[in-house]
Amino acid sequence: MIRNSASEMASKLASGDVTSVQLTQAHLDQIAAVDKQVHAFLHIDTEGALAQAAAVDLKRKNGDKLSPLAGVPLALKDVMTQKGIPTTCGSKILEGWRPPYDSTVVANLKKNDIVILGKTNMDEFAMGSSTENSAYGPTHNPWDLSRIPGGSGGGSAAALAAFEAPLAIGTDTGGSIRQPAAVTGTVGVKPTYGGVSRFGLVAFSSSLDQAGPCARTVLDAALLHEAIAGHDPKDSTSINAPVPAVVAAAKAGNVKGMKIGVVKELNGDGYQPGVRKRFEESLELLAAAGAEIVEVSAPNFEYALAAYYLIAPSECSSNLARFDAMRYGLRVGDVEGASAESVMNLTREVGFGREVKRRIILGTYALSSGYYDAYYGSAQKVRTLITQDFNKAFEIADVLVSPTCPTTAFKIGEKADDPLAMYLNDIATIPVNMAGIGGMSLPSGVADEDGLPVGFQIMAPVMKDERMYSVGASLEASLLSKWGAPLLSTIPVLAGSK
Repeated sequence: MIRNSASEMASKLASGDVTSVQLTQAHLDQIAAVDKQVHAFLHIDTEGALAQAAAVDLKRKNGDKLSPLAGVPLALKDVMTQKGIPTTCGSKILEGWRPPYDSTVVANLKKNDIVILGKTNMDEFAMGSSTENSAYGPTHNPWDLSRIPGGSGGGSAAALAAFEAPLAIGTDTGGSIRQPAAVTGTVGVKPTYGGVSRFGLVAFSSSLDQAGPCARTVLDAALLHEAIAGHDPKDSTSINAPVPAVVAAAKAGNVKGMKIGVVKELNGDGYQPGVRKRFEESLELLAAAGAEIVEVSAPNFEYALAAYYLIAPSECSSNLARFDAMRYGLRVGDVEGASAESVMNLTREVGFGREVKRRIILGTYALSSGYYDAYYGSAQKVRTLITQDFNKAFEIADVLVSPTCPTTAFKIGEKADDPLAMYLNDIATIPVNMAGIGGMSLPSGVADEDGLPVGFQIMAPVMKDERMYSVGASLEASLLSKWGAPLLSTIPVLAGSK
């Protein structure tokens, strides 16, 4: 049962073959069986999930009109607030904090009767590419427990690959939905910036952060996308426009007559041979399905990584200033006679991890007097050039494509002491966030060198998210026909898993 897709589970729920309580309990049992090895979850809301499931079953019994995913379980990245449920953002500074309100994404999940199993592990405040920066220990990749599951949303992606949940929510600031999807053999979508509300998403970099769906199939991602998307007056950056018809696009999966642009700058030196091979094979499948493959150039993508690591830390230094030990979260050194400044300093020293401190220092420096124009201001100019490159490329092609990551999953600890090497994992995903467009990663096979999953990235213009679902569904269908079974069916069975 737990190896079905979310849409298959929804069909079984609708037909009465299974109840939501039974389905939820099956996933809770799987979590109990394997999560000591995977560590995908930080908090499991057993009582709340079963209560939600029972409420959905009662609605179904009473003949109430239900959403397409009603009763299907989901794992929630621990950066989204959920009323009364611990929300730590993977940081000691928020250990034990229980928000008094729901984020809009959580409110939409509840509105659609999607059952929330618990909160997933992540790099602290979403800063990282491996989920090794969590204050609560790393998450392990179900394909190889010695390897990273990507980051910052490695917990959500690992939960999908370990069959602990059929759906998950992630957030993507520089690739934190797509990169974990790529290295775990799952599907991850970063919607157009503003397409999904950021209200209740604990901010890292406000102009880049975007919540989105994580799943095991393109259709499942589309169903979840439509459930969480839409205009929200609580979010000033929310787009007041209809949600793109992503479910219809995913069901059709038609690429005939579409022009698919291969980004020259995102497919060359530094990419693992097995990653490039799977990418080229995927292009051949899309061409066979009726798409025209063209090459496009985006010369300013060369500077995207450097610009990102000025903009994101600068916004992070501003956003994380709120964690001052005065209002909520951790409080250290509060003794008689201690000044507010000393309590704040001690709390931030103990509460923040090494990577968060590194980015706060870098961002504060970039924003400081005399350096703002040279660093942050210049990075924003580069951002404009990247957006212009995308606009020119989309005049030639309907969507753009590239490998999602230059390599497959690396060993835990392999790059922990080399932040620059770690940052390079996001080289192909960062341009999407800089321009605010939509991006998707779906599995395109495994690399010959190590047998680990490879991701194929699809990029679409602003509020044209349905295009990447059309291409993704077409490629997924072609690959499924080629393989004869879903990629995740070949994943090694974890000890204790049923």
